[in-house]
Amino acid sequence: MTGLEAFLLGAVQGLTEFLPVSSSGHLVVFQALLGLHHKGVVFEVVLHVATLVSVLIVYRRRLGELALGTLARDPGALRYVGKLGVATLPAVVAALTVGDWLEAQFEVPAVAGLGLLLTGGLLFTTRYTAPAAHAAEPSWGAALGIGCAQALAILPGVSRSGSTVAAALALGIAPVAAAEFSFLMSIAAVAGAAVRSAPDLAAVPAPLLLPMAIGFATALFAGIGAIWLFVRLLRTGAFHRFAYYAWAVGAGFLLWLAWLAPGAG
Repeated sequence: MTGLEAFLLGAVQGLTEFLPVSSSGHLVVFQALLGLHHKGVVFEVVLHVATLVSVLIVYRRRLGELALGTLARDPGALRYVGKLGVATLPAVVAALTVGDWLEAQFEVPAVAGLGLLLTGGLLFTTRYTAPAAHAAEPSWGAALGIGCAQALAILPGVSRSGSTVAAALALGIAPVAAAEFSFLMSIAAVAGAAVRSAPDLAAVPAPLLLPMAIGFATALFAGIGAIWLFVRLLRTGAFHRFAYYAWAVGAGFLLWLAWLAPGAG
């Protein structure tokens, strides 16, 4: 992997992690188009950690409030943090039970194309659910439902932000509150994936260290910009329009795999 390729993949990750079009799906698509073949998901985990840092930076005040509130045993802070914990459980269960199978799907490019089509369907539902969503935070049951959407989004092509926000809106959570909960709940999930991949990260060959550093920095700054843009667009009520993009990319990639990719028959 060259520095330019790492820059491009980092930009794709940073921009698509928070826009509801699936960062994992776009990484698989770009790797296939660029002819990159990496076993496992180590590079993707590095890029996800970069976007995790983006969340920590953008939501630092809210995280500080929750941390101080938890230490002070504030009921509101404890309740919100508890709901974030509940929302994390489905992804943890999925990683522990079928984690190897999920990781193997990243080696099957067609899965990303199908996942993007599914993402488009989920996004389109928000056209009807967003206008009626007004709750300031999810209930305990809603938190679990949003967590199930996050577990589904482990699959390449299924947008984590798109599926969790779509689930939150369907469960009555107001758009901006849904975005905040979605981004904050990603912290534990991404951190867990990084810990799980720590042995692989430690074994990364020296020639890949610089490209990974370039990808990390690019994804970090692109992620900060994407969060700002995501929240701004969510306020406009045009969230469902991302569905058309997801459908176009997913269908186009599947057609490319079928007829134009090397070895396509």
